[in-house]
Amino acid sequence: MKAMCLLAAYWWVAVPLWAEEVTTDTIRSIQMDEVVIVATPKETRALRELPMASTRLSQQMMRAQQVTGIKRLTSVIPNLFIPDYGSRLTTAVYIRGIGSRINTPAVGLYVDNIPYIDKSAFDFNYADIEQIEVLRGPQSLLYGRNTMGGLIKVQTKSPFDYQGTDLRLGAATYGDYNASLTHYHRISRRFAFSAGGFYEHAGGFFKNAYKNNERIDRGDNGGGRLHAVVLPTDNLKLDLNLNYEYSDQGGYPYYYMGAVSASSSDEESELKDYVGHIAYNDPSGYRRSLLNGGMNIEYHATDFILSFITGYQHLNDRMAMDQDFTPRDIFTLVQKQRSNTVSEEIVLKSNPGKRWQWTTGVFGFYQWLDTSAPVLFKQQGIQELIEDNANAAFPSSPQAPQMALSIHNDQLLIGGDFSTPQMSGAVYHQSTWNDLFVKGLSVSAGLRLDYEKMWLDYSSASDPMLFGFSFAMGGMRLEDQQMQAVSSLAGKMKHDYLQLLPKFSVQYEWSPANNVYATVAKGYRSGGYNIQMFSDLVQSQFINVMKGAMEQSESLKPIAGMISSMMPTVELDVKGTALYRPEYTWSYEIGTHLTGWQKRLTADLAAFWMNTRDQQVSQFSDNGMGRVTRNAGRSRSVGAEACVTACLTDAFTLNVSYGYTHATFRNYVTVDDEGQEVNYRGYKVPFIPRHTLNVGGQYVFALQPHKLFDYIRLHADYSAAGSVYWTESNNAVQPFYGTLNARLSLEKGQGSVAFWIRNALNKDYTSFYFESMGNRFMQRGRPLQAGIELRCRF
Repeated sequence: MKAMCLLAAYWWVAVPLWAEEVTTDTIRSIQMDEVVIVATPKETRALRELPMASTRLSQQMMRAQQVTGIKRLTSVIPNLFIPDYGSRLTTAVYIRGIGSRINTPAVGLYVDNIPYIDKSAFDFNYADIEQIEVLRGPQSLLYGRNTMGGLIKVQTKSPFDYQGTDLRLGAATYGDYNASLTHYHRISRRFAFSAGGFYEHAGGFFKNAYKNNERIDRGDNGGGRLHAVVLPTDNLKLDLNLNYEYSDQGGYPYYYMGAVSASSSDEESELKDYVGHIAYNDPSGYRRSLLNGGMNIEYHATDFILSFITGYQHLNDRMAMDQDFTPRDIFTLVQKQRSNTVSEEIVLKSNPGKRWQWTTGVFGFYQWLDTSAPVLFKQQGIQELIEDNANAAFPSSPQAPQMALSIHNDQLLIGGDFSTPQMSGAVYHQSTWNDLFVKGLSVSAGLRLDYEKMWLDYSSASDPMLFGFSFAMGGMRLEDQQMQAVSSLAGKMKHDYLQLLPKFSVQYEWSPANNVYATVAKGYRSGGYNIQMFSDLVQSQFINVMKGAMEQSESLKPIAGMISSMMPTVELDVKGTALYRPEYTWSYEIGTHLTGWQKRLTADLAAFWMNTRDQQVSQFSDNGMGRVTRNAGRSRSVGAEACVTACLTDAFTLNVSYGYTHATFRNYVTVDDEGQEVNYRGYKVPFIPRHTLNVGGQYVFALQPHKLFDYIRLHADYSAAGSVYWTESNNAVQPFYGTLNARLSLEKGQGSVAFWIRNALNKDYTSFYFESMGNRFMQRGRPLQAGIELRCRF
C-alpha cells in the first residue's frame, strides 16, 4: 500500500498533461444533455425535456457514489431496488413495484444502444462507463418487451472525447483488489479507438461454518473492451464496441435461520447447532463467460437521422448449488446455459428542433438458448422426498395392511436438457407536435406492434431407481425387493404473443428546462418456461412408473388390484407447470422538471399509478425442488418520487432523492402447503421497498497553485430502503434501514488517490430472505468495508 501511495505522489508531481484535450468530469456533466442527443438513436429531445421520470449519473457522480456495477444503483435512484444476493446470475431489478427475481426481466438494459436480452448478463464491470441513465415507468413504445418497469441505459466512453491512458488500482478490506488500464487514441479526425482490460478479486465477506469457516463468496472477474469509431464522412459514423468478461465466484451465502414451523422439531434438533450460520456441504458457485459486440451506424441527412444498430451476445455459464443449503445430503443442482443472441434495429427519426418530431423503427432479435439442469438426489433426499412421501400415502391404521416401499439407490440423478429459443419482431412509431395551440404545449402519441414467439424442446429422464415393496396382512406376506423404475418426460411446445403497446403524453414547457407533463403507457413482460420444475415433474411421475412395476411383479401379483386402487395414477400437467403467461401493466404518471436559481437548482417530481395484470411472482416450489414463476392475478402500485440537486456554492452541492411505492395484490388466490385456499388481496407485493432514500453532499476544496494537491473532493451520502416484505404472506420483513458511505479524493493534475468507506456504521440488515423445504434462510447485507483507489491519466 505504501508503494502505491508513492507511485500516486509521483504521478501528481512528475507526470505532465499529455492528453490533447483536458476536460474535467464536472464540465462534462454540464454538457451531458447535448452529448446524449447526438448519441441516442430514438429520443428526439434531451432527457429532462422528455415527459417521463428519469435520472442521469455522470462519471463523476458514479465515482462519488461508488457505483461500480448495477447492484450499486439501489436507492441512488428513487424507487429503484436491486438486492445484492446470490451471484452474478441473480440480478433482480425492481422499479415502482415492478420487477423479477428469476426468468424474464421487467426492467430493460441497453449498453451503447444494444439490448441485453438475458438477465444473467446484467451484472458486469463498470470500468469504462461514461454515464448511466435510468428511465422509470414503461418504456415499451420505443424499447419493447421487458421494459414495463423502466429502462437502464449505459454509455461507454468515446475515444474521440477521451485521450491518453487511464490507469486505476484499488484495494480494500476483506481481501478485495482491482486494476484497470484503458488507452484512448485519436489517430485522426476520422478515426479513434480505445482498448483496455480489467481484473478484480473479491476475498469474500461470508463464512461457511460447516467447512471450517472458509469464505464462500470469493470471486475473480476479468475482461477487456475494444471500442472503435470511424467517421468516413462528416455525416456518417460507425461505432464498433466489443467486450469480453469472465467471472468465477462462490455464491449463495444463505444463513440457516431454523424451521418455519415449530412443529418441525426433528429438523430443528438435527440442525440446531447451525441456526444463525451459513452451513452447507456441497460446493456452490457461478462461472460465466460473456461476450458482447455491437455496431452502431448513424447517418445524418438534411431532414432525418438514420441508425442501424446490430448486436450480438454470447453467454456460457455454469451454476452449482446445494439446493437444501444445509449440511444434510438432500440434493444438488448443476445448471449450464449456453446462449447466442443477435439483434437488429433500424431507426429513422427527425432532426431535433423541429415543430413536428417523429421516430419510426423496426426491431427484431433471435436467441438460441440451451440449458442442462440435472438434479442429483442424495441418500437423505431420496428417503425424505421420494420414499417417505410414497409411504405416507399408505394407510397407517393397525387394522389395515402393513405396507412399506424402500429405495435402494445411494443417489439418483434426474437429468434435464432444454432448448428454449425465442424470437421477437416489432414495428413502432412516435410523433410529437410542439407548440400545439400555444407556445410550449406539446403532445406525443405512439404505437408499437410487438410479436414474440418461443419454443420449448425438453428431455428429462432419471437414472434407474431400484426399489422394493413389502405387504403384510394377517398371515399373508408378500415382498419384491428387485424392482426398478425409470421416469422420463420428453416433448415440445410453443407459444406466441401479439401485443399493441400505445403511449400518449401531453407536456407544457413555460421556459427552458421547466415543464409539467402527464403520460399514459402500456407495458408488458413476456412469458416463458419454468425449466427447473421438470425434475419435480419427473419425480411425480415415479409414482406411475413404480405402480406399473409393482403391478407387473410376479411376487406381488395377488395384490395387483389393491395396489392399483391405493396408488392412483398421477396426472401430470406439463404445460400448466412449465408455462407462465405474460404480464401486463397500464401506467399513469404526472410530473414536472424544474430548473432555477441560475441553473443551480434542479428538481424532478413525479407521481404514478400502475395497474398490473397476471403479475409474475417468483417462488420456491412446494417441495423445494427449484424456483418457479407463477402468475398472480392483479396488483396495483401507487407512489411518488423526487430528485432535488442544489449547487449552494461553486464548491458545495447537496442532493436528495426519495421514492415511495405502495404495491399490493388486488386479486391473488392460491393454495398453501396443506391444500387450503389463501387469498392475498391487500397483501404487499414482495421485494418492493416502501421507501427509498438517498441524501448526499459534496464539497470541493480548490487549493492554491503549486500546492501538493489541486483539489480535495469530499463526498458523503446516506442510502436507505424499506420496509421490504420477502414473501407473499408478508410474514417476513426487513424494516427501513440505511447505510452511510463516504469518499475522500485528493487530486493533482490527472492523478488522484481516493479513500472510501461503505456502510460506515456497520449496519446489520437482510438483503434476501426465503423459505424452502420447511426452513428459513436469509442473506445478510455487506458489512463495513474501506478501501483506497489510485488513478492516473497520462
